[in-house]
Amino acid sequence: MNRRLAVKSSRQLRLDAARIWMAALDAVNPEVAVRKYVKRRGNELRVGHRVYDLGKFKRIWVLGSGKAAAPMGRALEKILGHHLTGGILVTKYGHGLPLQITELLEAGHPLPDANGVAAGVRIRNLAKQVGRGDLVFCLFSGGGSALLVAPAAGITLEDKLACTRSLMNAGANIHELNAVRKHLSDLKGGGLARFLGGVPIISLILSDVVGNDLHTIASGPLVPDPTTFRDCQAIVQRLRVTGQIPPSIRRRIEAGVAGKIPETPKPGDPIFRTTHNVVVGSNAQACAAAVRQARRLGYKSMALTSRLEGDTGEAARLHMSIAQEIVFEGRPLRRPACLVSGGETTVEVTGGGKGGRNQEFVLYCARPLGSLPSPCLVASLGTDGTDGPTEAAGAVADNSTLSRSLKFGAYFLAESLDNNDSYHFFKRLNDLIHTGPTRTNVMDLHIVLLG
Repeated sequence: MNRRLAVKSSRQLRLDAARIWMAALDAVNPEVAVRKYVKRRGNELRVGHRVYDLGKFKRIWVLGSGKAAAPMGRALEKILGHHLTGGILVTKYGHGLPLQITELLEAGHPLPDANGVAAGVRIRNLAKQVGRGDLVFCLFSGGGSALLVAPAAGITLEDKLACTRSLMNAGANIHELNAVRKHLSDLKGGGLARFLGGVPIISLILSDVVGNDLHTIASGPLVPDPTTFRDCQAIVQRLRVTGQIPPSIRRRIEAGVAGKIPETPKPGDPIFRTTHNVVVGSNAQACAAAVRQARRLGYKSMALTSRLEGDTGEAARLHMSIAQEIVFEGRPLRRPACLVSGGETTVEVTGGGKGGRNQEFVLYCARPLGSLPSPCLVASLGTDGTDGPTEAAGAVADNSTLSRSLKFGAYFLAESLDNNDSYHFFKRLNDLIHTGPTRTNVMDLHIVLLG
């Protein structure tokens, strides 16, 4: 088996890579994840290790947002049946599925739009109507921050859009982005818990952040917020975008720092005592499934990390240095080998091109891949099926990518890197990965195959 793998062509490596990432996506299927953690037998409901008597509740509602909201909602409807009263979920355009009881709304992502604001208002109003004796399920997944939009007083949608764009283009990571967004919203950073007023809440979470930080996923609408207005001020200053964000947001942050605006609810606040948070899916599960599939295909495999952060280019160079060590020194694995990692890196956009962090990751790998003597491949994709502002999930490159790019000019690769134009680079080489909407989201997946 290993001898056959050692002489696999680049095409065969591509087929194996596709099998590996599909196995990873299957492992974080939202419907399967919800059914794994939520089980009902008559009126007895088990969520993780907790048991609830559904007969004790007057009404059961479901609220939430994210790219996986539709399949998570569908799973919950099947589990609860007639016990579910109704609810509202918000997902990204094109990520919807038919639901029987719950109302499903669609809105903009990664940048919020007017439909997202309307959805936020409706969820806020429904939360106010929830009464004593009710039970609320909240479903959150990646994209929930942009989709659950309820700007604070004095902040418009356009203000939030301008602020989000400035932070993203300056290379803000998800933690920094969400810290600011929580302080511009009525629902984020524990705000939804305030509106629900201490009723029992079961929060099912598909994690799209490194380390599964509950206060960061969907900007933590049901958990204490450890960040402050002063943190927001420091983030804006460090990223040097103070002059780029709208005056209304600068004024709100300054007022918060001065204590003129109440902070988001903090750890120890009694409103969180009745909330049960359960992470039903994560990047670590996707990486583990990828490793298992690679081993079934005959590769010696290991997961480097499910917590990859930092600059995309630096992350790519690290992966390539390990690949070179395997090829030339036979460590930490012998060939055929598979390296898997996950997480979410950041790109500081300085050019006017098009692309996402996964496509840029692979673009940085193209040159060192060209210097390796044996068949090798790098694939990187967003598990949600989209990478940045593109319809592609990511891209793939192998030993031939560098030489194939030369027909478009000697400096095509360098110019694409300088202009942050990874999308058009891989589109011309027909090396983009298209999965379509996966309706899950556990950050990114990186696969390195060495034949």
